[in-house]
Amino acid sequence: MGLQPALLTALRDLSISRPTAVQRVAVPALRRGRSALCAAETGSGKTLAYLLPLLDRLLARPAAPEEPEEEESRPRPASPRGLVVLPSRELVAQVGAVAAALCRPAGLPVRGLTGGGAAGGLRRQLRAPPPGAAVLLGTPGALRTALRRRFLALGRLRWVVLDEVDALVDDESFAAPLEQILAHAPLAAGAPGPGGPGEERTQVVVVGATFPAGLSQVLARFVDVDRFVNLSTQSLHRLPPHVQQKFIRLKGQDKMPELLQLLKERSASSGAVLIFCNSASTVNWLGYILDDHKIKHLRLQGQMLAAARAGIFASFQKGDVSVLVCTDLASRGLDTSSVQLVVNYDFPSTLRDYLHRAGRVGRVGSKMPGVVVSFVTHRWDVDLVRKIETAARKRAGLPGMDTSINEPPPKAG
Repeated sequence: MGLQPALLTALRDLSISRPTAVQRVAVPALRRGRSALCAAETGSGKTLAYLLPLLDRLLARPAAPEEPEEEESRPRPASPRGLVVLPSRELVAQVGAVAAALCRPAGLPVRGLTGGGAAGGLRRQLRAPPPGAAVLLGTPGALRTALRRRFLALGRLRWVVLDEVDALVDDESFAAPLEQILAHAPLAAGAPGPGGPGEERTQVVVVGATFPAGLSQVLARFVDVDRFVNLSTQSLHRLPPHVQQKFIRLKGQDKMPELLQLLKERSASSGAVLIFCNSASTVNWLGYILDDHKIKHLRLQGQMLAAARAGIFASFQKGDVSVLVCTDLASRGLDTSSVQLVVNYDFPSTLRDYLHRAGRVGRVGSKMPGVVVSFVTHRWDVDLVRKIETAARKRAGLPGMDTSINEPPPKAG
């Protein structure tokens, strides 16, 4: 694929030798500097699909040295050349670890930025050694605060990635910070690029397994979406054929006994379990019940304090505890290759959410195919189940998913 030797060294160290389908599609296009929508099924290797070509472009054009700071002056803001915006601190840690491994042989410094503490904590994250962050990964709120406080400047940005973009655009708490981040970057049509008027504009890459309605309208305020290329795989929006989907129709009061039975039937060697709930309160309540039954588990939901959330998912990934009770916070992008059972304790409210949850098993690098078990209790769940069953039987994509950034919106009926 023509990648820089330092990146090939990093891939060899990671024992990666063959590209996945999305990487074969995305790497050549992104190396050419195209702004793109990169759409591929969950667990297909999208992180490397965008990091490899974008890091390759940074290595091909080394940064001009920054002038040294004067001792008396205010510290200069961090000025990354690459930015990845992600919807959770867990994803920042995960993608940041991959980026750091790829950048290590090339000596490119990588930095992660997450909020939840005092603003001084953001400054410390940005100024931690080694100096200068060539690549910055962060959550929308932390990035917005760093920009407001002038700890961060985006004038040198050569590329920006919006990863798990449906979570970024659909979550009301992210929408305003995301727009302010885009407004600070040199993206606008006609604006000079980071190297001056003669250079191309900042490359924008939008990544996900599903895409929100209205995405093109959000982006069109900052970038020329007609210039975007659509990169997608044939398996997009399809349920993985090697993952079994089970639906159990039962009354609400029978869900807990059914869950306990499922957990007690598992052998110690049968892999990790993700249990999805639709609300933080259900996660907490379920946790108390599992405690009563002496079932060791972890909990993860967005209302937890940042300090409480730190390290929970990493502990689950390492296998310290094999059961995680969570909200959809854990359904987006996180590497769950050890998971062999997903339980939808609460049935998801949309097909998109179902697709993301089901994608936690049968991922690239996982050894076992996995099973998704869904508890179906409401009449309105049954309609979604029928659509899922039809799509699985026909080996077709789930209905109603957007696949392009620049298709015209449907005409009003």
